[in-house]
Amino acid sequence: MTVTSNSGPGSDLEMATDLITVVIDGVEMQVPKGTLVIRAAEQLGIEVPRFCDHPLLDPVAACRACLIEVEGMPKPQPACAQVLNDGMNVKTQYASEVARLAQEGVMEFLLLNHPLDCPVCDKGGECPLQNQAMSAGRPETRFDGEKREFDKPINVSAQILLDRERCVSCARCTRFAEQIAGDPMIELLERGAQQQVGTADDEPFDSYFSGNTVQICPVGALTSASYRFRSRPFDLVSVPTTCEHCASGCSLRTDYRRGVVTRRLAWDDPEVNEEWNCDKGRFAFTYQRNGRVEHPMIRENGELRVASWPEAIDAAARGLAAARGQVGVLVGGRSTVEDAYAYARFARTALASDDIDFRVRETADEETAFLAARVAGSPVAASYDSLETAPAVLLVALEPEDESPIVFLRLRKAARSGTKVVSVGAVATTGLAKMSGTLVPARPGGEAAVLRALDDDTRALLSQPGSVIMVGERAAGAQGTLSAVAELADATGATLAWVPRRAGERSALDAGALAGLLPGGRPIEDPQAREQVAAAWGIPASDLPAVNGRSGDAILRAARDGELSALVVGGVELVDYADPTLAEEAIDNAGFVVSLENHHSAVTERADVVLPVAVVTEKAGTFLNWEGRPRPFGQVFRDALTMGDAKVLSMIAAAMEIPLPGDVRVLRAELGALGPWAGNRFQAPTTPSGAASEGTVLASWRLLLDSGLMQEDEPHLAATARPTVAMVSATTAAALGETVTVTGPAGSVTLPVQVADMSDDAVWVPMNSPGCHIHTDLGVTPGASVRLTAGGAA
Repeated sequence: MTVTSNSGPGSDLEMATDLITVVIDGVEMQVPKGTLVIRAAEQLGIEVPRFCDHPLLDPVAACRACLIEVEGMPKPQPACAQVLNDGMNVKTQYASEVARLAQEGVMEFLLLNHPLDCPVCDKGGECPLQNQAMSAGRPETRFDGEKREFDKPINVSAQILLDRERCVSCARCTRFAEQIAGDPMIELLERGAQQQVGTADDEPFDSYFSGNTVQICPVGALTSASYRFRSRPFDLVSVPTTCEHCASGCSLRTDYRRGVVTRRLAWDDPEVNEEWNCDKGRFAFTYQRNGRVEHPMIRENGELRVASWPEAIDAAARGLAAARGQVGVLVGGRSTVEDAYAYARFARTALASDDIDFRVRETADEETAFLAARVAGSPVAASYDSLETAPAVLLVALEPEDESPIVFLRLRKAARSGTKVVSVGAVATTGLAKMSGTLVPARPGGEAAVLRALDDDTRALLSQPGSVIMVGERAAGAQGTLSAVAELADATGATLAWVPRRAGERSALDAGALAGLLPGGRPIEDPQAREQVAAAWGIPASDLPAVNGRSGDAILRAARDGELSALVVGGVELVDYADPTLAEEAIDNAGFVVSLENHHSAVTERADVVLPVAVVTEKAGTFLNWEGRPRPFGQVFRDALTMGDAKVLSMIAAAMEIPLPGDVRVLRAELGALGPWAGNRFQAPTTPSGAASEGTVLASWRLLLDSGLMQEDEPHLAATARPTVAMVSATTAAALGETVTVTGPAGSVTLPVQVADMSDDAVWVPMNSPGCHIHTDLGVTPGASVRLTAGGAA
């Protein structure tokens, strides 16, 4: 037979060329040169025992459980590290007594000091050591001495616990931390029987990806504080799903017991997240059951009261019907494709309005034009695979480790194979260093000018076939940046990718939840586009709005100024807007507000009608990740009574005598039948470069673990978040001392100083972390001028 599978990590071999012939257990086969014995045996269905081996980690041959016999070699060899050569004859435990006895001996040795506490071990029931002790171990032990003992457990971080006596020194966790995450904070310490995993005294394992070590640990030595002693695998119901936290689009497995989610694991998806996910996606799920809106509510005499569903739906329908044509729709950036499509259709048909926007952040008309011209309805151009093979990747207004963690892991993997990573920004971050990247310095707000004056060497890199330019959502706040990015992509031929932070932003964009855009990227002012959508919706094209509506802050200003009579708000936190005060005034001054929300918030406190909607475990749907790749997921809790946004909107529409499907399958099929727009697209923006602010300029972005609502009530995860600091240059730090007070129009924050590689006239602080919320505390956005004073002085 001919094997064409992956030959191991780090291999650049073409699978169909340079084949060699080998024999494994009497079966002749062809494999690519450089293939490991253990990989070839898997293709024959031969399961060789292993603990240290992992297909995404470099071979280390630490556990020796995979010993096999190789003809011509004097002693058994580890299958996980033995490279096949042409003509090699290999015998596994099924064909060789030597291999079988060697494996039994190693298994007996591994169990000498293992505590055998399976009845209380979290790994019990899904433990490779249990399974392989039965399949490849001796029936009885010859050891009758005392086993080693350690104090248990110890914290290698607030989230990750270590039972040292269970460890078999396979080095999976340490290799993952060093090779995959770039966080070599854990290491094998001591030697012999005292060898153990440990950390430096002053450096806990506070990695964004630490939870993966728990999942790949083969013996239960590493466990998570949030799941330890909570359940056993055979008590759990497991459901494949998709992560709702960011636009990476990770495949996950959600496990629940008695109607409560107990844990989430990374699911194997080679094209997207491989076998990894970040700790936010793994551990931040308690929000799904805490702080929920449980009943419909309506406002009477200035106070909200619980109402029945028919009463609340009728109140919402009457209020919105009265304001028809003067209603704005604000959709949070975490909607599924189907829910966002329902909002888009509801706005245009039931409300006769094109005033709709999904962006709960800083926005600009330039971004709206960029998204319409370059992103909405576009097929997948850049992908995770293309990042791996790209000769060069340029990052603009994007910090992948914080804003799209799986993009970061894939770029780090690519960098280890030679991809050049270049970032245009204000700070040379640790994440950039982990990708072996180069910083092109740019003052916050001045990125466009830097891009337009990019040096010839960087342009030459980007001109190589397969190069990629990745631009983040923060580019909307720097005038001219998105225009400059589009110009650079056109000039070099590099593939252009837009990477939003939230999971539902690309979904909402393609679904038409943005003013001026109908589903599939159709311009609302194009008669043919309106005809297509009207036919799909079963209405006359004349019933659709024919001119671009308001988007972003324009909706908020119109509501504040009384130009809009009502608002429909779904999944929005007002503090996420660039101007939270404007957002609050808009909600307060709107004549009628309907809130579709799963959690109590500043919007629900002000709304006239509050309608509870489902979280991701209570509904089915689809996210589009940054690639534009559909990430469908099923309903975890099949008996959940809470309805999704689309179903609730369909009930309101029905009360207004407007047809609107609420079934996810119908909405998905309808949107799929429409497909992407094939006509003339918007013109790409040509906005001139903005001038950077005078004085000290603020740089900022949201850390992966911050004060976000969806991370609440998870103290172990919160304890691993990066500290809230102000990063400045060494020169500035010398003048400031240990702490600095950053002052903006709305107030000040005082933070510890951390030295970073950045210009002397800039300061970086986190956008939304404990002790620093720049929109509310400082009243600024990135790129604004701020004042620095030493210590706590105002």
